[in-house]
Amino acid sequence: MAREEFTSRLGFLLISAGCSIGLGNVWRFPYITGQYGGAIFVLIYIGFLLLFGLPILTMEIAVGRASRRSLGRSFEVLKPGSKWYLNKFWMIPGNYILMAFYSLVTGWMLYYTIKMASGSFGSNLDQGQAGAYFNELLASPWIQFVCAFVLIVGSFAVCAFGLRRGVERINKPMMVLLFILLIFLACRSFMLPGFEAGMEYYLMPNFDNMQREGVLNAISAAMGQAFFTLSIGVGSIQIFGSYMRKDYTIGSEATFITVLDTFVALLAGVVIFPACFSYAVEPGQGPGLIFVTLVSVFSNMEYGALWGGIFFLFMLFAAVTTLIGVFENIIAISMEVFGISRLRAVVVNCVVIVLLGLPCLLGYNVLSDVHPMGGDRTILDTYDFVLSNNILPFGAMCYILFVVLKQGWGFENYFKEVNTGAGLKVPHAAVWYYRIVLPVVIFALFIQGYISIFG
Repeated sequence: MAREEFTSRLGFLLISAGCSIGLGNVWRFPYITGQYGGAIFVLIYIGFLLLFGLPILTMEIAVGRASRRSLGRSFEVLKPGSKWYLNKFWMIPGNYILMAFYSLVTGWMLYYTIKMASGSFGSNLDQGQAGAYFNELLASPWIQFVCAFVLIVGSFAVCAFGLRRGVERINKPMMVLLFILLIFLACRSFMLPGFEAGMEYYLMPNFDNMQREGVLNAISAAMGQAFFTLSIGVGSIQIFGSYMRKDYTIGSEATFITVLDTFVALLAGVVIFPACFSYAVEPGQGPGLIFVTLVSVFSNMEYGALWGGIFFLFMLFAAVTTLIGVFENIIAISMEVFGISRLRAVVVNCVVIVLLGLPCLLGYNVLSDVHPMGGDRTILDTYDFVLSNNILPFGAMCYILFVVLKQGWGFENYFKEVNTGAGLKVPHAAVWYYRIVLPVVIFALFIQGYISIFG
């Protein structure tokens, strides 16, 4: 049976970008931008994104488009008879680990969208009261389970209809609505009294902040964010490369995906910081920024239920598009590796993801005394560490070596595939940059990740 393709170029771009655009764009990037020097950090981040993130993104897409397969069979197709296919056995689990904790956090988004839009949080909350609401959610395994379960089943149901009738039909309009909501919220920020102060903190060059946090730390944070924002290393972007046409070069398509991802990350800060400075609330980081800080901000804002509901709906769309994208990768891998039908792959993997997510969910209540990594780190933190600090960087390294080594697919094959079609071309002279610089950078990120956690 012929492999499905996207109905349009726009479908590929929006759905691939939707897989990259996620919660990290909103609850990490804006905060570290203000923390590490504003515009200076943004410039460093964009530099790393173009120099390192973008080239590796083209490799993953090229492997998918050339093989017309997911991670489950691509190495066998492009390099038959070799041992490269063995790498998939540690890369594929990364998708399951990611979805195990990401679906839980997406469930939190669903819960907060409903509670905020309905006005259930009340008004004039301080951060302590907003934090108490969040702790109540974490203490309730059943509420978390129901929210996550609904989203997991719903997202897998979309994938059950296939690429065109399911994934593309749902994700494309959802991504359009996501951009509309984000732009609407950003325009609203212009009318807030703290807009100027918030933007000054966020984007004005601030050498004092960079020196206070350390220049090397700022560079490391920019490099890490540029790499991890594109979710390279587990084939979640490769799968959509396997569905794309050859009308345009991969360099052009990867650039568009990177621009859309960066646009969302930058605009999220335009939404968040003016609101925080308008209501004298100290911006936090991670889940605290979204579920505590911003809940407090919206509760003190006129028509806060409306604005907060729109914001959490935007966040929900960002998270669900990622769920559907990665679930499609998991389903395609299962179909290719085990030779089963799409429907059976949907049912089996839906059960697997629900079960894998239970330890993360229970880690905030029933299993709250369990800390696999010591300290106060939760089971979810352990899942994230295994993925972000191990599987993703080594997965990216695998793609690089597969492309540049003669024992792998080889640079000449990559060069031909990546430059097929109209648009931006990768110069042949980049081969030495790919062979020497990129592996060193990925190894440095791996070491830095361990230092930042255990150092």
